[in-house]
Amino acid sequence: MALIPVVYYSYHPALHKQGAPVTVFDDALRQLVRDMIETMYHENGVGLAAPQIGISKQIAVIDVSNERDKPFCIINPVITEKTGLEMMEAGCLSVPGTYDSVSRATWVKVRAQNENGEFFEIEGDGLLGHCLQHEIDHLFGKLYIDYLSPLKKKMRLKQMEKALKAQRFK
Repeated sequence: MALIPVVYYSYHPALHKQGAPVTVFDDALRQLVRDMIETMYHENGVGLAAPQIGISKQIAVIDVSNERDKPFCIINPVITEKTGLEMMEAGCLSVPGTYDSVSRATWVKVRAQNENGEFFEIEGDGLLGHCLQHEIDHLFGKLYIDYLSPLKKKMRLKQMEKALKAQRFK
């Protein structure tokens, strides 16, 4: 397996456009999913979308388990149902060093495919529901800071730059 560098907000076009649907479910895709899971764990994330590693495809991996041993992928996902609204704190590997509250559905049902092309449905609330919505947003070119006011977004981007600068000097 291999770690893949995470790309940052405004530094890579894949983060800002809709990813292409996946049509080929082969060994290369399954390897990419394994590499994405390894990268997500290495970065201490609970989710990682392909655009976050510079790949404009509708693929994301998630693991919100406490033991960090239940990863799964969602490919070509569609939110088919959602209810309620709640504010939840969000962070993002592509906007490091920043957090803010965003409004999300309290519960979602998602239809997606796995790495073998098999369709499945998953329902989630709490962290899982939030993570599903966050990663699906990535697949359509939207990041959590895009939900913020222009002033808050500017502040978060300055925080990110500061965090990236500090990271370079470690």
